[in-house]
Amino acid sequence: MGAAVGAIALAVVGFNWSGWVTSASASEMSGKQSMAAVAAALTPYCIQNAKSDPKSGDIMAEIEKASTYQRRGIVEKAGWATPLGAEKPDRALAESCQIALTKDN
Repeated sequence: MGAAVGAIALAVVGFNWSGWVTSASASEMSGKQSMAAVAAALTPYCIQNAKSDPKSGDIMAEIEKASTYQRRGIVEKAGWATPLGAEKPDRALAESCQIALTKDN
């Protein structure tokens, strides 16, 4: 009986305070971290797309006027956050890009 109580206590302490995670949680965390790393690596590509776009001035003015929640959508719509070979813009890249583009303002 003592071993069972000890095992339960160890599991509670381990999962709540020691940082233990299940394989599903670890996989989810890994996926989020890899998406963030890809977005960070491709942010210069997005910024270059913004700089080379002939409509950049108008789009940047629209981004400046937009709320924080609308900015990502504007970057996606402009096509700046669509990686080569992709059909759709990447949400994480668009978010990272809009932050970098508005950082100085």
